[in-house]
Amino acid sequence: MSYSATSSATRPAAERAGGMAPARAQRGVLAAALALAVVILVLITGAGWRMPVLFALGIALGLTLYLTGFGFTSSYRELLVHRNVAAVKAQLVMVALATVLFAPVLAGGSVFGQPVAGALAPAGVPVAIGAFLFGLGMQLGGGCGSGTLYTAGGGSPRMLVVLAAFCAGGFWASLHMQWWDRLPAAPDVALSDLLGWPGAVALQLGVLAVLWLALGRVARRGARSTQDVPSFLAQRHFWLAGAIALALLNFSVLLAAGHPWTITWAFTLWGAKSARGLGWDPESAPFWSGDFQRTALEGGVLQDVTSVMDIGIMIGALAAAGLAARFRPQFTVPMRSLLAAVVGGLLMGYGARVAFGCNIGAFFSGVASTSLHGWMWIFAALAGTWFGIRMRPWFGLKN
Repeated sequence: MSYSATSSATRPAAERAGGMAPARAQRGVLAAALALAVVILVLITGAGWRMPVLFALGIALGLTLYLTGFGFTSSYRELLVHRNVAAVKAQLVMVALATVLFAPVLAGGSVFGQPVAGALAPAGVPVAIGAFLFGLGMQLGGGCGSGTLYTAGGGSPRMLVVLAAFCAGGFWASLHMQWWDRLPAAPDVALSDLLGWPGAVALQLGVLAVLWLALGRVARRGARSTQDVPSFLAQRHFWLAGAIALALLNFSVLLAAGHPWTITWAFTLWGAKSARGLGWDPESAPFWSGDFQRTALEGGVLQDVTSVMDIGIMIGALAAAGLAARFRPQFTVPMRSLLAAVVGGLLMGYGARVAFGCNIGAFFSGVASTSLHGWMWIFAALAGTWFGIRMRPWFGLKN
């Protein structure tokens, strides 16, 4: 994967459609993915049925993301630069379907005898600033939360640099959370609490429909596609398939974990564990004195749900790269692009921690839970994306 094309949705549809024949599969890559999956399954089986199920869902998410090329980073760039709206429209379908699927379960409050909760967080200044930083960072890094995982797992060394910087940024922000918590913010607010679930779902679907129509008007003003028409039309079908699959998989995560799909908490945890290995004392940071954070830091990585799912996404993407015969790491990365990877990863990690999540945990899962912070997140992230797009040429990245 070349540095200029690295993003969360960059592979032409023709390559995706034609690269999946078993005869062309890279058997060694597939064998490695299978071996990793088996080893981790053996290690987590003693934790009960939920962890293996969530690991399997992570693998399914990685396969879906890679094979459909479903992403956020390049889709927003296509919208703002070229007025191509198909990928963003697919996101609206994804969020609408997840909203409908989530509603009855969240309204009931429990499933399979365990409590169920949506992805809710305070809507305030930290979310707006954090999401802005995230939007800027994902354009420099070339991938969002999910995009970083599946492109790194699919064989991009540059995205491994982004992932490392992402972890460092999340840990860095965790050291400042006391300060961010003092900034103005409303309590957790969900439309379902204000309007009831039927009213909240109806309103949210109405807003998504208005956004769909607005995107149609943007497209009619004249899309400046950088892709040939047959390839672009084929890609739209992949995006739609990805949207439906991701909504169903997120719903499955909600049923199995008791909460929707999240990604970036694991990055913060990995960063903290690395820092601790280098001599950092967690007692010096109030954030890590909380029961949940302290337990996660003391426990193993494979005891953390989000970590297990993130690892599953990377293994699923590795398997998908083998299936598509596209595991061809490019180790020559221009210095400016490498600098953008570090800066972008740090901004995303810091922003996600401050904003209570990324494009998945805050936007996708948050909006599907009718949380107002999810809506605030996406509009602030789009503002950051606008600035990030204009900064990309400074680092030799094409728009």
